[in-house]
Amino acid sequence: MRIRFALAAAAAAGTLAVAIAGPAQATEYSSALKIKGVQYDAPGRDSNNCRTGNTGSEYLTIRNYSRSTTVNLKGYVVKDATGNRFSFTANHYLQPGDHVSLRGGNGTDSDAKNVVYRQNCNFIWNNDKDTIYLYKPSGTHADTHAYTKSRDDGDGNGYITFHG
Repeated sequence: MRIRFALAAAAAAGTLAVAIAGPAQATEYSSALKIKGVQYDAPGRDSNNCRTGNTGSEYLTIRNYSRSTTVNLKGYVVKDATGNRFSFTANHYLQPGDHVSLRGGNGTDSDAKNVVYRQNCNFIWNNDKDTIYLYKPSGTHADTHAYTKSRDDGDGNGYITFHG
């Protein structure tokens, strides 16, 4: 808070000479599960054809940042800014430090391979900008991140890291 106040005061006084570009906008919530990163722009030409498309290459990585608690993803919900949503309906346990990739397209969920498929061949994340929301089974926020391609994807590879 003090940094924000100091910047606002400097800007009001006309002494702010340089603006620093920061990382993707995030809102921190008290949750063991956090959005680690997103491949928001699947490599190649976008095609949501279930048989030959590349929606399976678009994914969101969720990590359990707890040092001691195993978390069951059942009941967690992922949404984007326009309301596209995915609900984890089956048990999928994340050990402390473990992660899962939520992929587009069709496939077989696997605890061993840390992957869950949306069973939907439409892209969920916009290639220019979007907001990703992660909700707990209770409906409370677990994590939220907004990104823009121009601000947050410096190397242009279509992947953004939120939490290391």
